[in-house]
Amino acid sequence: MKRTRPGMAALGGSADEVEATFYEALHSADIELLMSCWAQDDDIVCVHPGGPRLLGAGAIRAAFEAMFSHGPLHVRPVQVHRVLALGSAVHSVAERLEVALPDGRHQAVVMATNVYHKTPEGWRMVAHHASPGAVGDAQSLDTARPVLH
Repeated sequence: MKRTRPGMAALGGSADEVEATFYEALHSADIELLMSCWAQDDDIVCVHPGGPRLLGAGAIRAAFEAMFSHGPLHVRPVQVHRVLALGSAVHSVAERLEVALPDGRHQAVVMATNVYHKTPEGWRMVAHHASPGAVGDAQSLDTARPVLH
């Protein structure tokens, strides 16, 4: 079943632009902008660190709305490894997450995989799977990889 979402026209024409919009939506806690990044397909999937598999736009929206009820998410991609094919793109992303805890602000590392398909509406996210990062992941974030293109 197809659904239309506001804001889709504002998204750019590449997987990188959709990804930038996704992280912008997290920073601004903008559920409509965030959902406009997703494909209009009931088979989309999202897994948050330690969470269950969320299938479909309704479940994904509900999970992000619950997160946004506590305010914006301070997460930024710090390393992205891209694999691009004709109609799909897979981004392995190291994310730096800042969380407020009772004893102050802390940083964590999350390792995410974002999968995009080229749809009639342009590039859209079809999967976001995130896992807690390890201590070694945090250290490797400070090591810059050379840009090959």
